Amino acid sequence: MPITLYQVDWCAECREVRDKLADLSLPYENIVVPDIRRLRTQVHKVSGQYYVPVLQDGDLVLTETEDILAYLDKRYGSGAVHTAEEFQSQVRSTPDMPGEDDEHPSCRID
Repeated sequence: MPITLYQVDWCAECREVRDKLADLSLPYENIVVPDIRRLRTQVHKVSGQYYVPVLQDGDLVLTETEDILAYLDKRYGSGAVHTAEEFQSQVRSTPDMPGEDDEHPSCRID
């Protein structure tokens, strides 16, 4: 299964992930999702939440930019072997429910 990136074009964190994928010359499926979070049904189906970027590589799904970048470095950059347990931002067991701030376009509002 190829790498899939769920993202929006204007998001700085998504750009960081796209740049890392380009630096590593990794082919990937780029899925641009809607700006409004509650409309990001593809992201929610894969990750249980509405924020981007989300990276899927086979069965592994990561939802935090730092974890995504570290994973790409470890898996494809230095050739080091990784274990999925290293990354804390894997798919949530309980999906997020849309909230009132989900009407606003953003990568992430903390």
